[in-house]
Amino acid sequence: MLTLYDNAFSPFARKVRMVLEHKGLAFEAIDGLSAAGHDRLAAVNPRVEVPVLVEGDLVVVNSSHIVAYLEHRHPQRPVYPADPATRAAALAWERLADTLLDAITHDVSDGGFGFAPGAMPSGLREAAREDLAPVYADVELALAGREFLCGALSIADLALFPHVTAVRALEISFDGATHPRLLAWYKRMRQVDVCRADLERTQTFLRTVPPAFQRPASIVWRGDRIEWLLARGFDAWFVEEIRRGGSRGPGGERPSRRLAAEANPRRPPPAAGMRSAYALRGASSSSSPCTPRANPVGSSASTSRCRWSA
Repeated sequence: MLTLYDNAFSPFARKVRMVLEHKGLAFEAIDGLSAAGHDRLAAVNPRVEVPVLVEGDLVVVNSSHIVAYLEHRHPQRPVYPADPATRAAALAWERLADTLLDAITHDVSDGGFGFAPGAMPSGLREAAREDLAPVYADVELALAGREFLCGALSIADLALFPHVTAVRALEISFDGATHPRLLAWYKRMRQVDVCRADLERTQTFLRTVPPAFQRPASIVWRGDRIEWLLARGFDAWFVEEIRRGGSRGPGGERPSRRLAAEANPRRPPPAAGMRSAYALRGASSSSSPCTPRANPVGSSASTSRCRWSA
């Protein structure tokens, strides 16, 4: 019997649950971030992060590893394309979603809890729009002549979907007039059974947010979410958050004073119009037309105060 520790607020857990449902697998779902599920989650993952998949004595963490395990263990209704080049492209899209897209949506939403009025760093939303523009362009290009990113519905689509659902509320969305294929894809995805069920779960959760999910005194940051902030020149803001106790590292500890001292709060931000080094790194040279060009290669581990991992 499969057991999934998830939460409707985690984009990574949402991806895994959609894969499970797409494959038609029976599983028990436990909200690991609820008060009732916390101890059970801690017993299988000491970091107390979702998603976690348990099958018998096997425990798998990290959403991309869980998807890979499910694909090998339960190959029916695959989410990996059969063609090797197309499969590589689909995994590149998943990687992009798990790193750059997650970092941007997390950071612009201040860990998913939202900034207090006037508290968002100046230029943060503009930086997000700038780095998302080439991603939207890549999606538009990849969808030429296709209903889904790599032909048939795949992990590429299921990984991007949770993040694309967030961008409009965060005011960093794409323009449907200039990205008609992307808009059509998003509308099409909303009609896919597993995506429709995902949205219903998420909307229900947000309507009835439990007290445990009220904004905490400090937000947990690490990995790509920090890297994107630093690459875009928001290190002074982040260091100040650490110093005042508004940000901390995973596992309950605050980042060391040495880390705060080594980050230079006086470094000027990137020049206007400059694309982030994060978005430029690892540009794909693949000839596959569905491969994203902006393909960051930073750490895949991601978490927030909500304790979800990649």
